[in-house]
Amino acid sequence: MTVLIDEPMWPAHGTIWGHLVSDDSLEELHAFARRFGLPPRSFDLDHYDVPVDKHAALIAAGALPVTYRELVTRLRDSGLRVRGRDRPAH
Repeated sequence: MTVLIDEPMWPAHGTIWGHLVSDDSLEELHAFARRFGLPPRSFDLDHYDVPVDKHAALIAAGALPVTYRELVTRLRDSGLRVRGRDRPAH
């Protein structure tokens, strides 16, 4: 069971964002997010969007820093990845 976090590099809404995922279960991911105050609205089907100002604290709390590529690979291999083409239209 591992919660993974990538380096924030996605600009939006006046900050830079990264991703928080679990390579085990969504339950693990949601529990970790709740413990550290991530709002439910930041969940996007298979990951939480995380602002740069929370990045270091989440690593200190136990999230494993990985590259974006490793994050996607491990999420895909876990069976939890929701591909772009499988996402509902906005």
